[in-house]
Amino acid sequence: MGSTSDWETMRHAADLLGELGIAHEANVVSAHRTPQRLYDYAGSAAARGLKVIIAGAGGAAHLPGMAAALTHLPVLGVPVESKALKGVDSLYSIVQMPAGIPVGTLAIGKAGAKNAALLAAAILALADPDLSARLQAWRAAQTDGVANDPA
Repeated sequence: MGSTSDWETMRHAADLLGELGIAHEANVVSAHRTPQRLYDYAGSAAARGLKVIIAGAGGAAHLPGMAAALTHLPVLGVPVESKALKGVDSLYSIVQMPAGIPVGTLAIGKAGAKNAALLAAAILALADPDLSARLQAWRAAQTDGVANDPA
């Protein structure tokens, strides 16, 4: 995430990854304030065994795009809700990547963070039958948790 204030949103991705038994790390890596940290982090991600990067950022939201430019790994961008423009600025900054450097962009805020975790899990599950089973069980439980009656 781009700053510690983004944790309020991004913890939902971390919680869901943990629930699914997916090893993960959470770091503050700012494209603007810690550019060398970003270069080091994204540039070494594949060599360190990472398979997918979930990058959450608000405002100018350069973190997901810059991370994608520095690695061949899939990068999933989560627009963090901003005070001034309610996250629309973050969304536009992430979703409008130029051709050639893709970033999978999710919804603004908590829903986007959770869906980023689920999308990362689905990507990882392609090569991990045990994770695929856990993800299918999670989705089945979600379905089973929807009531038939509104009362």
